[in-house]
Amino acid sequence: MTDAVQGTGRAGRDDAHVFYSWSAQELIRPVTIAGGEGAWFWDEKGTRYLDFASQLINLNLGHQHPALVGAIQAQAGRLATVAPSFANPVRSELARLIVERAPGGADGGLNRVFFTNGGADAVENAVRLARRHTGRQKVLAAYRSYHGNTGTAVTATGDPRRWPNEVDPGVRHFFGPYTYRSSFGATTDADECVAALRHLREVVELEGPATIAAILLETVVGTNGVLVPPDGYLAGVRELCDEHGILYVADEVMVGFGRVGEWFAVDHWDVVPDLVVFAKGVNSGYVPLGGVIVSERVAASFDRTPFPGGLTYSGHPLACAPGVASIHVLEEQGILDRVRSLGERVLGERLRDMAARHPSVGEVRGLGFLWAIELVRDPLTRERLVPFQGTPEQNAPMVEVVAAVTAGGVWPFPQVNRLHLAPPLVTSVEDLEHGLDVVDAALDVADRYVVEPAPHGRRTVRSAPSGPTAPSAEHNGHRPRPAAPPEESP
Repeated sequence: MTDAVQGTGRAGRDDAHVFYSWSAQELIRPVTIAGGEGAWFWDEKGTRYLDFASQLINLNLGHQHPALVGAIQAQAGRLATVAPSFANPVRSELARLIVERAPGGADGGLNRVFFTNGGADAVENAVRLARRHTGRQKVLAAYRSYHGNTGTAVTATGDPRRWPNEVDPGVRHFFGPYTYRSSFGATTDADECVAALRHLREVVELEGPATIAAILLETVVGTNGVLVPPDGYLAGVRELCDEHGILYVADEVMVGFGRVGEWFAVDHWDVVPDLVVFAKGVNSGYVPLGGVIVSERVAASFDRTPFPGGLTYSGHPLACAPGVASIHVLEEQGILDRVRSLGERVLGERLRDMAARHPSVGEVRGLGFLWAIELVRDPLTRERLVPFQGTPEQNAPMVEVVAAVTAGGVWPFPQVNRLHLAPPLVTSVEDLEHGLDVVDAALDVADRYVVEPAPHGRRTVRSAPSGPTAPSAEHNGHRPRPAAPPEESP
């Protein structure tokens, strides 16, 4: 079997037998990570990177946090594993801590937690809960969304990863709010909110309200653009669900547990869903863990009727232990207040300044420690720096921009024509400013591709560089070959 890798790009590599997710196996050069601490990690050659992607936007408390590592070590010494049918103190404690901080507080009715292994299977089980509770089959989800790689979750996903994977015939899609590229011709957030809610209401009416079990929404759209909903939108979704007996399922996998300065992002708008899906930041991804916070009225449907679902590793003690530790750290160190303050005062202010100075920046948007820089070739037409689903040649400008960021020792999270920035919540002000300085300088590369007005109404590119794209472009743990398109990763 070892001989099978000879003659391939993997020959001689330590990871020759690893099959990587979302990747053409011969077109990637994964960076080998040797270690990390706080907001930094380094490769086997000692090259250090400031982690502005929080790995895959889950490392809320940074690399090797002593409280989380210590919690795992202590739990391993007590009890390394237990079947999900048994009660266990650390699982029970984490459930209690989550419920006490759930949207709506004591009056919100979100009183139970079903633990899973991650975000995708949390979405699967949230949809199953909704369908069994309502007796309906349809689920509505947004086109610009990512909900996971399992059957219903990837069918509910709106981006191209859904296309080869659709298996759930009960899922329908709609357009959510996105003022910068409005599907409704809106030019203000207020108008976009009204139009998006009107569109969603029409979809509900045409699909048949009595056939719809749930509306599934990322509270802040993550991978597909860091789309912060306009004020009033989530409240409007809640109202529409209540009107028709539809369950509102909030996907908080990427934005829960402090990422935007709240325990859950819906708290920013004082909206209480029926089901809340979480993962990632619950324990900073130290051990796989996810779950669904279940409202009491939904949970009551299974008081006398068994819930038809379960997972061998549901509420695994080695995953729950750092979850308990994470909540204590977030609370005791005032992390949520810190994220709200620095997210606006450092990240927000600096990014808006970049937008004012760099013609390639069409828009910056975000909340807390989750932001996106949308890059364009033409500020007037808003033509993307690279096209949606572009060829390797078309994507070369973005690869070059990312190469400039990583060459400065910062690891971003690029998606299509955007740089997403999501540093660990414990990143120092000095490191935040350093990372933003590197990004600022790298935007000069994007600026060279911006078109300028020319005589006779023509528009020309400023001074796009010639020659091959820098082969050191890196993102999401991979070094693609020159001019490879940015991956879409969860």
